Amino acid sequence: MSKRVLIPIASGTEEIEAVTLIDTFVRAGFDVTVASADFDGSLAVTASRGVILTAQCKLVDVADDEFDAIALPGGVTGAETLRDSTLLVEMLLQHKYEGKWLAAICAAPAIVLQHHNLYPNALMTCHPSFQSHIPTDNWRPKRVTVDINHHLITSQGPGTALEFAIEIIIALCGKEKAWQVAEPMVTNPTLHYHKMGKAND
Repeated sequence: MSKRVLIPIASGTEEIEAVTLIDTFVRAGFDVTVASADFDGSLAVTASRGVILTAQCKLVDVADDEFDAIALPGGVTGAETLRDSTLLVEMLLQHKYEGKWLAAICAAPAIVLQHHNLYPNALMTCHPSFQSHIPTDNWRPKRVTVDINHHLITSQGPGTALEFAIEIIIALCGKEKAWQVAEPMVTNPTLHYHKMGKAND
């Protein structure tokens, strides 16, 4: 059965991060839902650099749906909207309670997750500009940080978005599926999932 992934977006969402997640998950054969968290109910949102992104539905429309993972893109203004969405926070809490994977990149780990203290004991990273928001004991200066015990994946910014997306695929479907997606994309050969591909040859 195809994995279901929710990607909430809002005005100010970082477009490279959002589109990279969407595109990579589609390549993996996931059932991807892009939902607008904007409070005015608009499906078309203006991303952080002015690109127009169009959601498939409003967040409220999928509030009772079950997803295998929820992935939060960054962008400061967009992350602030996600932070202030009571509905989304309730969905994240339920998702965590069920032991499912949650992922957040760039400003989102600090502005959304840390603001609500959703993962007080988890290891995480975020955009270096927001490092001060993360407790020292929790902070990891890695491009992508995977906390297996808390089912949490975090990453640092637009330049790490592809690595971030691939790690989510690994968490949901394993290394072989990740390599099937990564190889035709001609990803950076220094990244560890290339070793997976060679191991599977």
